[in-house]
Amino acid sequence: MMRKNTIVSSLLLFLAACIWGVAFVAQSIGMDYMGPFTFNGARFLIGGTVLLPIIFMRRRQKVRISGMALKGGICCGLAICAASLFQQTGIQYTTVGKAGFITTLYIILVPLSGLFLGRKVAGRVWAAAAAAAVGMYLLCITEGFSVGKGDAFVFICAVLFTVHILVIDYFSPKADGVAISCIQFYTAGILCTIGAFLVEKPSWEQLAQGIVPVLYAGVMSCGVAYTLQIIGQKELEPSVASLILSMESVVSVLAGWLILGQALTARELEGCAIVFAAVIFVQLRSAGTEDNKKGAE
Repeated sequence: MMRKNTIVSSLLLFLAACIWGVAFVAQSIGMDYMGPFTFNGARFLIGGTVLLPIIFMRRRQKVRISGMALKGGICCGLAICAASLFQQTGIQYTTVGKAGFITTLYIILVPLSGLFLGRKVAGRVWAAAAAAAVGMYLLCITEGFSVGKGDAFVFICAVLFTVHILVIDYFSPKADGVAISCIQFYTAGILCTIGAFLVEKPSWEQLAQGIVPVLYAGVMSCGVAYTLQIIGQKELEPSVASLILSMESVVSVLAGWLILGQALTARELEGCAIVFAAVIFVQLRSAGTEDNKKGAE
């Protein structure tokens, strides 16, 4: 049997992926009312504020915010701030299909970066990552692929999300996950807000018009989903975690179909099936490996 905490971690990451998949709809709508700095600044500050009551209750339970949590939160905040800004900016110059595929290239970049960091990556992970990449190509790319300014921005975003996953992998076992999450949002939110006043013209009217997508992105995508990611990654390899998180690409298409009435083509359904099969494959193989280890003990 797969260890109970591993199953829980996998479910937490899958729930985070579902929330992020729906958030693509909110991000798309939000950009109709404000710039990327303003949108990200608002959602990150909301995400951090949502977690304050939890931080307060945990402090009453003698859970302290350690120096490692502060350091981890700032490092995660810098990474997620940069990644999100490149993603929001890139979406303005490329199609959503291309942006979705290029962003989720982190499922290939995570194990590749692990290799450069001296980590041994199992063959099953490489096979599943390759299959997931093929599935996301079928799912997201509906026109001829060409490299433009927006594509370059989103590719940098994928690299930065890879860094974010690896930074979380380093800090999450060493400090309180909720504290790290709260600090990362305030770090990213403050930086984005400063950027908004420097390069954009934010206003309360913009926020009022786009309040629904901003609230979803802030409360659910930031406050809930990123916290689930930090907690869920404690029991999983970063390469396996990235595969589960890549399910957001599948959920985003399903959310577009259910919420916006966008029909799924046979090609997109095939992509969904391949990505889902890749994630299930790597999880089943992980379970088998753990059972073998347990039996040997």
